[in-house]
Amino acid sequence: MIGLVVVSHSGTLADGVAELAGQMAPDVRIVPSGGDGSGGLGTDYLAVAEAISQADTGDGVVVLFDLGSAKMVAEMAAEESAGEVLVVDAPLVEGAVAAAVAAQGDAGLPQVAAAASGAASVGAESVGSSAEPETARTPEAADGSTVDSVSAEVLLTNEVGLHARPAALVARSLTGLDARVVVRFGDQEADATSVLALMGLGAPGGGRVEVTATGPDAPEALRRVTALAARDFDE
Repeated sequence: MIGLVVVSHSGTLADGVAELAGQMAPDVRIVPSGGDGSGGLGTDYLAVAEAISQADTGDGVVVLFDLGSAKMVAEMAAEESAGEVLVVDAPLVEGAVAAAVAAQGDAGLPQVAAAASGAASVGAESVGSSAEPETARTPEAADGSTVDSVSAEVLLTNEVGLHARPAALVARSLTGLDARVVVRFGDQEADATSVLALMGLGAPGGGRVEVTATGPDAPEALRRVTALAARDFDE
């Protein structure tokens, strides 16, 4: 499984981002590296190198950074690492969350890095869109027959609705399925495989969302999402 390193000028910030991302992906090794090594603001090459070593399970490591010298230090440490390491320019919090969920789903190193870097465009493309959706091509099953979409209205009975952890559970539950799943709340919609897009819906506890799935695995996808909601996302 891909590991993650969060590099920040602030130890508190690095720890917080790692903690948040870890809530989304409990099996992913996420190591924070923040501060100048003496309790102040800055970055420490040796600390970053050690964090990369700790995060590496043998499959590779994605490193995210906040600003300035953090990038330079991360790249230097990556070059000296014995394993495969990618330093990704991405929004720190959103990138870490997206990368962690992708890693939890056993995505490879390029895919985890792409998930992190792609987090920057979620707000512009997926979250909060009230535009008319494109008409999707009706997918085909393995036998060549068409697959109709299935949908259900889901009541969010958990206290806080589609916040970070439930959104991550929904996205992870769809890993490996051949289905496109869209969640709608009011006039907004989100790709159910995107944690950030789901969170951006702002769907609260007590709210109702519409879940629509298309593709060969659409019934199973819908079953998984509705089952999570029925048990309050294990909260």
